[in-house]
Amino acid sequence: MPKQFAYQSVLAPYIRDFIHLKEATGCNFLRGKWILHEIDQFFLRNNMTEPVINRDLVLAWHKTRVNDSPSTMYSKYSILAQLARYMSRQGCNCFIPRLPESKHSKSNFTPYIFTHNQIEELLQSSDMLRMYDRHMSNALFCVPAVLRLLYSTGLRVSEALSIKNADLNLEKGYILIRKTKNGSERMVPIHNSLHVVLQQYISYRNKMPVRNVGSPNSFFFIKSDGTYCNAQSVYRCFRKLLADCGIPYVGNHHGPRVHDLRHTFAVHSMVQMAHNNQDLYSTLPVISTCLGHKSLFATEQYVRLTGEMYPELSNQCSSINAFVYPKI
Repeated sequence: MPKQFAYQSVLAPYIRDFIHLKEATGCNFLRGKWILHEIDQFFLRNNMTEPVINRDLVLAWHKTRVNDSPSTMYSKYSILAQLARYMSRQGCNCFIPRLPESKHSKSNFTPYIFTHNQIEELLQSSDMLRMYDRHMSNALFCVPAVLRLLYSTGLRVSEALSIKNADLNLEKGYILIRKTKNGSERMVPIHNSLHVVLQQYISYRNKMPVRNVGSPNSFFFIKSDGTYCNAQSVYRCFRKLLADCGIPYVGNHHGPRVHDLRHTFAVHSMVQMAHNNQDLYSTLPVISTCLGHKSLFATEQYVRLTGEMYPELSNQCSSINAFVYPKI
């Protein structure tokens, strides 16, 4: 196990076995490892000698997390409760804490939804990006294709940049997304217009004097020097594009963010489906599947946003889903 995950407390054997069990199911458990590392360090600092999780320990650990948001605490309590259940099955009589207020509870945060004109301006401006010096480790080469992919599919930027050549099947029109937030692989369809963009990107990329650029195990999106394109490089280009297009940047996590292209994809897709006389109730599972959500609950916010931005579409809803649009 990597050095940063060298668990040392009395819980270490159980933590390692628990992680092995999670990873054996194909779960992407990186975040869980960090949370368990934090819990392990708490037990280590407090010189705990008994491999038991009790109520007092949970309360004492909770008091140390003064800077964690409610959503973060929900995630940590979830991992702690899973560990306690696992230890209980191994014969340790552990207290299983209840989960705090759900991370899906109502929030005042509203994502930024780009207009169709703004999307068009952003994409056109991305085609005009130019190098300001001879520094080759920049992402200008792939950014136009990345942004079009994000808007066309609703992928998270981390998912898009994790795509490898073997994951792309242009002939059958889909991309296999392996590295996902919830650990579940999914296939994302490719629209004809996106197919043209990706094919053009491939043709120019493969002309670069980079070793193994077209290898199945090589990353699909690369920088000008052939190295992996990270999210921070895309963020920097995106901020410049916002300024070039005159779109105000608020900052402090209020965007507009690259991730808002995902939100915009969902809303614009629902609007398009409604204009095609498809019932919005039936479109919700389709959008949810494309976004990789495990439940419809995570997708409901897009129905609300669509209803608020395009109130005329509420008349096209069937009576069975009238409850989806809350009265403001």
